[in-house]
Amino acid sequence: MTKLAFIGLGNMGSGMCANLVKAGHEVAAFDLSAEAVQRAAEAGAHPAGSAGQAVAGAQAVVTMLPAGEHVHTAYFGEAGIAAHAPGGCLFIDASTISVNHAREAARKAQEAGFAYLDAPVSGGVAAAEAGTLTFMVGGEADAFARARPILEAMGKNVFHAGASGNGQVAKIANNMLLAISMIGTCEAFNLAESLGLDAQTFFDISSTASGQCWSMTSYCPAPGPVPAAPSNREYQPGFAVAMMLKDLRLALASAGEAGAPAELGEHARAIYEQLSADGHDGLDFSGVMRRVKGEI
Repeated sequence: MTKLAFIGLGNMGSGMCANLVKAGHEVAAFDLSAEAVQRAAEAGAHPAGSAGQAVAGAQAVVTMLPAGEHVHTAYFGEAGIAAHAPGGCLFIDASTISVNHAREAARKAQEAGFAYLDAPVSGGVAAAEAGTLTFMVGGEADAFARARPILEAMGKNVFHAGASGNGQVAKIANNMLLAISMIGTCEAFNLAESLGLDAQTFFDISSTASGQCWSMTSYCPAPGPVPAAPSNREYQPGFAVAMMLKDLRLALASAGEAGAPAELGEHARAIYEQLSADGHDGLDFSGVMRRVKGEI
């Protein structure tokens, strides 16, 4: 059993925290939302009134926060985690933030005497609740070895991506590819149906042919073929348009800094930005099918 602190109990963090408790860890939980802390307590975590209280005596801290500025404030603010965590505590940030924010956080943590890992996730809310997330981890190998048993309580795939920031690199590159492939999958299904081929038949063929991809076989944007997909529940997320747009913006900002071409990524961002501007932030990202079909 490891004594842990979990900070950030939103849609993803609540399920992750609950799975750490189920795995037998002693978890102190904190969030700015009192209701979120109460839900964590009902799942077996110890409620904390502040981040400082949560990390007192912790061997490791897991955070799941909205953006880079929140991560830096949580860890390095005047009353932040680094000011209250015991020496030798391991910092594991599962948030999706910019590569530069992650590398700067690792530098600050090291200067303060702590190990820091960027460990963003893939899989969405359902995987967070089921404990089947994929973790992409950047940081020192010895810190990764310490973190692995903690991460394995929340996910089924845990990868060491290399140096600090590389977890974020893997996450934003993966999600840029996911956005592109989802739009293409929607266009392909719409084309097939427009020409008289029903979604199930097209799925049966293409899912075993060269067009096969995760966006089709696991998260099909056409209602019917994959019962668990958001397309079969009116495109309720899942992984919302707002979250995909955040990741695309991070990916393309990093692409610009690196001088890496990303023309299809730019096109995907424009499509999701228009969905957002039109008021569809809360739609699952596979709901781009509705835009392709001219429904929204």
